[in-house]
Amino acid sequence: MNPVYEKLMRCYNSVREKIDFQPEIALVLGSGLGDYGETIDVVATLDYNEIEGFPVSTVDGHKGRFIFGYVKGVSVVCMQGRVHYYEGYPMTDVVLPTRLMKLLGAKVLFLTNASGGLNYEFSAGDFMMITDHIMNFVPSPLIGQNIDELGTRFPDMSDIYKKDLQEIIRKTAKDLQIKLQEGVYIQLTGPNFETPTEVKMCRILGADAAGMSTAAEAVAANHMGMKVCGISCITNLGCGMLEQPLSHIEVKETADRVADEFKALVTQCIVNIHQAM
Repeated sequence: MNPVYEKLMRCYNSVREKIDFQPEIALVLGSGLGDYGETIDVVATLDYNEIEGFPVSTVDGHKGRFIFGYVKGVSVVCMQGRVHYYEGYPMTDVVLPTRLMKLLGAKVLFLTNASGGLNYEFSAGDFMMITDHIMNFVPSPLIGQNIDELGTRFPDMSDIYKKDLQEIIRKTAKDLQIKLQEGVYIQLTGPNFETPTEVKMCRILGADAAGMSTAAEAVAANHMGMKVCGISCITNLGCGMLEQPLSHIEVKETADRVADEFKALVTQCIVNIHQAM
């Protein structure tokens, strides 16, 4: 058996021994949404370190657990803290949680993150719906022997962030009177922030926001047939676009400042996606 698939199934069996819950939507909670779990009608929680072989996040502010429950009646599984490539894990471990949530029953992957704005029309605190991504700077999670049980060898990526989900997010933001930017997300390795010239390069390539996660998770989910959507919280503008240096403290402060609005948007989007399914 493929060792990556074997590890995934070992994690799946470990979860199923403890949790009997079938989610409809999988939600990855990025910076600023870390305490979103407190708003969920929780059925069960499971710390990552309770799952055999599961990668554990080492980033401050990432609690490192799955939350199973309901958002206004919609069954969800939430990742309260994600695993990043820059933590030293292989990319197959980074996307293992995504694959696991699909095996647990989730049909939709809702990705959130904190990211740096590359578009001069963006401001710190804006939300950007992800319409497409660039991830040539990190390894594809599909490198290596294909796991036929999960998906095809050469999956199509022309509609990775589903247009119908984008329209739901767009309409939801309008109904809630929440300003919503739209754009292309680029995943870089991190953990260092980008240099001014790297920021310029990303803009030339067509990216509107940069971060250290998300795109690889979207590729793995799409490979397995999940519907994917995503929203970035723009916590700062990229290096060189403003005069002050960047810091993780600034990122967290901005994410925390707009957290309530972010929660309201995500909650209503989940309800509206469920109703459209």
